[in-house]
Amino acid sequence: MINRKGKIKMETVYIAGGCLWGVQHFFDTVPGVQMTEAGRANGTTSSLDGPYDGYAECVKVVYDEKNTSISELMAHLFEIIDPYSLNKQGVDVGKKYRTGLYSTDPRHLEEARAFINGREDRDKIMLEVLPLTNYVRSAEEHQHHLERHPEDCSYCHIPDAVLNRYRNQ
Repeated sequence: MINRKGKIKMETVYIAGGCLWGVQHFFDTVPGVQMTEAGRANGTTSSLDGPYDGYAECVKVVYDEKNTSISELMAHLFEIIDPYSLNKQGVDVGKKYRTGLYSTDPRHLEEARAFINGREDRDKIMLEVLPLTNYVRSAEEHQHHLERHPEDCSYCHIPDAVLNRYRNQ
């Protein structure tokens, strides 16, 4: 979208795909993505402290819709997750590791649902597509963690060849 001043308006979605370290590392290099931020989607509080509040670990993805789309971002997400797994990706188990796409824009949600409904395996897919009701930015130590600590890539559920697929392109 172009705003009234003629500048390109970036779009934002929140993508959950298990442990956010790998998801952020992967989406940092996906074509069309301009910025990422590690965070928590759809919890009930605005705090990083306290008991688990129902959030999903996620990555805020800011993208230029002239260079990518929700369908393309969904296809990229499916490169790094097991879409049939409920509340588990790799060794990470629990509701906070569920998969999903969240947005405040109904168009994004419609396109994500259309992507899933267009797949033959749609009845097996465990990915939620929901409005974003709450977002909390993760602590600084979680921002671009694998970029700063590449030795931790071995903990990631995403195979290295996939994790770094779009680097140096």
